[in-house]
Amino acid sequence: MAPTTAATGTGTGAGSAAGGAIARTRRRPAFHRLRVSAVERLCEDAAAIAFDIPQELTAEFAHRAGQSLTLRREIDGRDERRSYSICSPEGAPPRIGVRMVPGGLFSSWLVHDVRPGDTVEVMAPTGSFTPDLTVPGHHVLVAAGSGITPMLSIAESVLAADSRSRVTLFYGNRRTDTVMFADELADLKDLHPARLQLGHVLSREPREAELLSGRLDAERLTALIDGLVDIPATDHWWLCGPHLMVQEAQRLLAELGVPSDRVHRELFYADDQPVRSVRHEDAAVAGPVSQVTITLDGRTTTAPLPRGTALLDAAQRTRPDLPFACKGGVCGTCRARVTEGEGDMRRNFALEDSEVAEGYVLTCQTFPVSETLAVDFDS
Repeated sequence: MAPTTAATGTGTGAGSAAGGAIARTRRRPAFHRLRVSAVERLCEDAAAIAFDIPQELTAEFAHRAGQSLTLRREIDGRDERRSYSICSPEGAPPRIGVRMVPGGLFSSWLVHDVRPGDTVEVMAPTGSFTPDLTVPGHHVLVAAGSGITPMLSIAESVLAADSRSRVTLFYGNRRTDTVMFADELADLKDLHPARLQLGHVLSREPREAELLSGRLDAERLTALIDGLVDIPATDHWWLCGPHLMVQEAQRLLAELGVPSDRVHRELFYADDQPVRSVRHEDAAVAGPVSQVTITLDGRTTTAPLPRGTALLDAAQRTRPDLPFACKGGVCGTCRARVTEGEGDMRRNFALEDSEVAEGYVLTCQTFPVSETLAVDFDS
């Protein structure tokens, strides 16, 4: 998937989501050097990259459908990290889909320069944009562009897990030659013709069916749902793509009476605020401070942190092992639970409402408010 994803289930997927549709996986902040086993060109600006997993890391890199991998690379002395969704089904070696972002140093490198045999620093799978495969049901997937990456994993895993499960996928692109995983989707349709309903929507190339020609916006999605989906019989809705598309689809589903706990979303990025590069710079603590206690991997550290700096940025000076990827409030990697005191989370594209109610925050977007504050990454 496109870099920096955020999973959300009406707000990002979460362990407390109703019906057990989503389960939060504990982050593992360690990176491992993995060998690239294959690079497959999907279209002119996108590729799928597969990794060899050493036997001793098999359990750590076992992924759930819809999860992602965070990759790390040093560029001009900067620690750059990006999250890419896994496109392979559960039980298969991890494989990511990458679409090149204009001017993107990381995505351009992956699509054009990485070759089989190269090694890449990779963190174990994370994310909660994941279906419960033990419960059969009808899943409707709405994706655009590289948003298909986790959807391919979800669709293939759901259909393989239970013969009673069904999948409807609406997939928006510009033209036929920009469709990622076109052959794999066709193969999946051939394998499950009665249980997979697939609709390719193209915005810049006319289709035989007018319904499938144009942008996958709220108006077109309304028509697709009216004609092809039985809303009361649909168990879960999965949305993945640019912020505006996901936002429109989520608003439409709410208007159609779909319960919020059945809607799960994942973003590439927040359109109005692109992902920041990560720099580690020391600075003196100035202005009001809070005594902040950080717990990660069973180790607790307390330090005075400035209230004008996000917890993650400030705490990294004393805890450089803190997990993060995008630092833009969308990927959810830096999620932690406030166990004492108060923090102000100013931006959130990666937590369920239920998670927020339980005290979870994105530390990259949360600023200390109270005199003392404790956050637990292990919760």
